[in-house]
Amino acid sequence: QVQLVESGGGSVQPGGSLRLSCAASGFTVDYYAIGWFRQVPGNEREGVACISSDGIIWYKQSVKGRFTISSDNAKNIMYLEMNSLKPEDTAIYYCAARIGTDVRTAPGQYQFWGQGTQVTVPS
Repeated sequence: QVQLVESGGGSVQPGGSLRLSCAASGFTVDYYAIGWFRQVPGNEREGVACISSDGIIWYKQSVKGRFTISSDNAKNIMYLEMNSLKPEDTAIYYCAARIGTDVRTAPGQYQFWGQGTQVTVPS
């Protein structure tokens, strides 16, 4: 059974940093495409960073240079390092995995989801 569990969210002042973790079970991250998404209540879920099984990475334009997606295949954990956080980064962040190896950025193309973790950057 595939399971994804996020951790590491919280509240941080503008300019601060957080590292989100996503522990995966039931599959190995190095054979799946994985991604981080976020959602603000009332808005659609959007892609933030996605990585294919062979290491091709996509970032949402507004997070380029500030966020870094990575995975520790030995531990079956994926990460989202977030630096220089801004109030507009406030959202619930989700990790996701999809069957298939290429990069996809649409939430509907991911089959497995974590429960989400709140990130708050007050203005």
